[in-house]
Amino acid sequence: MNGASAGTASALLGWRQRSKETRREGPGEPSSWQSWVVDPADRLYYIWLQLMVPPVVYNWVVIILRTCFPSIATRYLAMWLTLDYACDLMYAVDMIVALRSGYLEQGILIRDPVRLKSRYLSSRRFFRDLASLLPTDLFYLVLGARAAAVRINRLLRTPRLNEALDRMETRTSYPNTFRISKLMIYIFVLIHWNACLYFALSDYIGFGSDGWVYPNISRPEFASTRRQYFYCFWFSAQIFTTVGDTPLPGREEAFLFMIADLLIAVLVFASIVGNVGNVITSLRDRDNVFFPNHELVKNYLRGHHICKELRQRIDNWYQHLYINKKIMRENEILQQLPLHLRTEIAVSVHLPTLSKVTIFKSCEKSLLEELVLKLTPQVFSPGEYVCRKGDVGHEMYIIKEGKLAVVADDGVTEFAVLTAGNFFGEISILNIKGNKSGNRRTANIRSVGYSDLFGLSKEDLTDVLSEYPAAKRHLEEKGRQILTKMGMLDDGGATEGAGAQQVETKIGALESALEALQTKLARLMAEAESSNRKSEARVALLESGLAARRGRPAGVGGARPASEEPRGMADAANRREKAESGEGRDGGELGEGQSGDEGQDRLENQRTDWETDQTV
Repeated sequence: MNGASAGTASALLGWRQRSKETRREGPGEPSSWQSWVVDPADRLYYIWLQLMVPPVVYNWVVIILRTCFPSIATRYLAMWLTLDYACDLMYAVDMIVALRSGYLEQGILIRDPVRLKSRYLSSRRFFRDLASLLPTDLFYLVLGARAAAVRINRLLRTPRLNEALDRMETRTSYPNTFRISKLMIYIFVLIHWNACLYFALSDYIGFGSDGWVYPNISRPEFASTRRQYFYCFWFSAQIFTTVGDTPLPGREEAFLFMIADLLIAVLVFASIVGNVGNVITSLRDRDNVFFPNHELVKNYLRGHHICKELRQRIDNWYQHLYINKKIMRENEILQQLPLHLRTEIAVSVHLPTLSKVTIFKSCEKSLLEELVLKLTPQVFSPGEYVCRKGDVGHEMYIIKEGKLAVVADDGVTEFAVLTAGNFFGEISILNIKGNKSGNRRTANIRSVGYSDLFGLSKEDLTDVLSEYPAAKRHLEEKGRQILTKMGMLDDGGATEGAGAQQVETKIGALESALEALQTKLARLMAEAESSNRKSEARVALLESGLAARRGRPAGVGGARPASEEPRGMADAANRREKAESGEGRDGGELGEGQSGDEGQDRLENQRTDWETDQTV
């Protein structure tokens, strides 16, 4: 007891301490609720949209049902009222979520609650949401609880349903099935509304007054509420599908109702045919994107009278691709994605396989990311040769799935079997100097069954390695080591390759020196041009000064004082002495990095400045 009391006391003390800390929070420190914002791209927002689907669909189905079938409205009144106000509560919470939903501005999610509130309250959506929650249920006090039509304003929340369905269509893995299901739901709701209106019109005209309206409900077989709804639903479905004969209307109201139904039926039929046609077309386009077009190939083979055996092999190859969902056009499928997303997808799919290749181990990751974009999937049929001995190697292969046999020239003897994860042909695409095989295949490789391979061409590897010279040298060195172990490397050729590499290094150094000289020449030319512009400006100034001096009489215009002339002449004499001393020292006092010619130019400029001053 004492232990329990002590534990309770410590819990109370802790709660009081937390309460004091909470009260000490200043107004400038917002709580977690005040800073709570929903990201429209987040999964939480998507889940909330799904939760908003049942309330909206409920109002679309139940409001018209209770309005046109009074027996249903009165018999389950307690259940309807409970569901009504539960949906209203969901509507109210949805307004809070909308008030806290962020939006993008210049690509950045806005999380400021003040801006979010201002944006939502000034939008049309707020007024529509507010109108959908008006307390129209108060009209129950006047019209009675069976008048469910007073809640018709709840249908204004339909845009929320459309948003949820659009989000679900973009996220589902089966968009075509979802589109067909959505279309069927729309048709069901349309037939449901038409059935309810048909029953209400029959009640207005009179049950059993003619063959078109609903039969007299006084008859026991037509008095059941379930029978009433099912009969009206069947009658509406028969009109919309134009299947079967419908009775001829006897009243003008019935004729107008049938005309409207027939027009709607035409639109429904057209929408069904159009949507189903779009689904079929999209399925066919999907097959054409994922798999090569078999019909075109068959027409070509038939037109050129290809032998039956070869056509059968091609048919089997296509059948294998289609049954096992082997995708051969990955680059075309992912072409619409940005480059960085294509790279991430290729890295996640192909990088583990590419990393198993011996020559690519320890290579930098950026190089491997460039190479995975160049891998092309290939499928070989049973008994088909991937390469033959003596063929020129244009690409290397990495086995993804299947078995390949290394066979002798007779095609019977098997030396080895390659399985998933193995690779071959990597040496032939590197152009290593001294390779005795001369970049030709050294073995016959034949597919045992259906084999899935990744191919990397020599051209693609060369293009990628042109941007990675260090990786290129590294790969060539590893290739030489492999050839040395196999005894396939010619020492003379290797030496020649090393000499060629040295020559390439010298050429690179010369190119760098040439670029440096070109840079210096450009700088000198810019300095010369600047000096010429300055000289032209000084000459123009001198000419204008002389012209002004000749144009005015002596003693006019403010001649220079006599006291200044000796000083000017003394300055000129000092400058000449400095010039002579500078020439005698070869420009040693002209400053670091200046030659005698540059010093002479500077003295000439100073002398010209003095003469200009004298002239002015």
